[in-house]
Amino acid sequence: MLILLSVCMLSQPGNCHEDRIEMSYEPMSPITCLRNSQSALATWQAAHPEWHVAKWRCAARANLPKDL
Repeated sequence: MLILLSVCMLSQPGNCHEDRIEMSYEPMSPITCLRNSQSALATWQAAHPEWHVAKWRCAARANLPKDL
């Protein structure tokens, strides 16, 4: 499972891009991903203080969407 992020720079809110957090290579239910995502998002945010997570969602590796 992956967490797909849409992030924007705090100093330039129009400067946005997509990023992803690798959750697991093992199959995981969407509910488990959602339950575990908060700590992963907090860790990502602490490592990237100049960025703001505008939106995010869980996605299976096999079904990667083209956009958020």
